[in-house]
Amino acid sequence: MDKIEHSPLSHIPVGSLSLRLARSTIRMQHDAGWKIDKLNPVHDLIICLSGQISYQVGNAAEPVLLTPGDGMLIPALTRFRGVNAGDGPIVGIAQHFTLEFFRQGDLIRQMALRPVVRMPDWEVLEPLIRHFRENAPRDRTTLAQHHQFMVLLLAYLEEAFVEWQVERSVPESKDHLSMQIMLVASRLSADPLGAGVEEALAAVPYNGDYFRRAFKERIGLTPQKYRELKRMEFAANRLGQGLSVKLVAAELGYADPYFFSRMFKRYLGASPSTYRGRPSRDGEG
Repeated sequence: MDKIEHSPLSHIPVGSLSLRLARSTIRMQHDAGWKIDKLNPVHDLIICLSGQISYQVGNAAEPVLLTPGDGMLIPALTRFRGVNAGDGPIVGIAQHFTLEFFRQGDLIRQMALRPVVRMPDWEVLEPLIRHFRENAPRDRTTLAQHHQFMVLLLAYLEEAFVEWQVERSVPESKDHLSMQIMLVASRLSADPLGAGVEEALAAVPYNGDYFRRAFKERIGLTPQKYRELKRMEFAANRLGQGLSVKLVAAELGYADPYFFSRMFKRYLGASPSTYRGRPSRDGEG
């Protein structure tokens, strides 16, 4: 569970997330007298490149300060006030966005986040942010923008994430059910050699048959088949490191390597021997 909590999106099924940029990137460049007081209908990720910005967000007791390399997320429908807190100009980006899961729930609302964080790997991210800022069309969003912003958003969320707030959502809501499905899928992905389906479902506050049907509707596979797919993807990686089919089968608990090979081909469409000794690639499987 620690793995999931400290890496909130790394094991979430890709098809379950839907990112939308509400408008093109805002190229922040403000002089010493700049002020703002507004409310946005969508989430707003702000990253400071130079200068200092003081924000008073919602009902927070104290304002927060952004300096170069800091990122901050202002939740949708939250009033905020900002001023230039330094002597020089402010340069940065602001991106309005939504991030839904299963196209019907607000994923950001399900997270407790630290208000301001230092963006990780700043030496690598800063050039990307400047490129993102300078090359964004002013009147539209592009596929490249979506890809680049997802990198920045994931980097921010990895640093800002505190915990899931699923316990605080209404159990009868679609958001609550979808969050439970996403967390179960994350647990099964994160620990292919450990947690079985029954263990992963133990804490789910729904009827087992109902939850399995809902899981298949959203993920496309039953929990058992989804777990087995993730186990075979793990096996493909191990085979790519040069391990034998027999050893990998044993790691996954298969006493019969031939039965393992049949299961492997059923889920990944190729025999284990085609993966053995082949360097793994991101997204393979």
